[in-house]
Amino acid sequence: MTDAQIQAQKMVRDWVDAEVVPTIGEWDRKQEMNPETLPRMAELGILGISIPVRYGGQGFDYLTLGLVCEELERGDTTLRVVMSVHHGL
Repeated sequence: MTDAQIQAQKMVRDWVDAEVVPTIGEWDRKQEMNPETLPRMAELGILGISIPVRYGGQGFDYLTLGLVCEELERGDTTLRVVMSVHHGL
């Protein structure tokens, strides 16, 4: 893995550990998704991780997308599904 891939993975891991894991139980019990999550993912560049830079994305490859999805899945399956659908359309 490249340094950039490792940094992207770590950034998502740190965010998941700090902002998703501590509250996921509460949101699961409510059967809701935290409304701040998707805007935060966009702010961090997660939603555009493999979108070309010329279209406003981060320009990473699909390996990086996979690493990011693994980290999201670790915190909340819903977030990984959002990424899969978002990048698969």
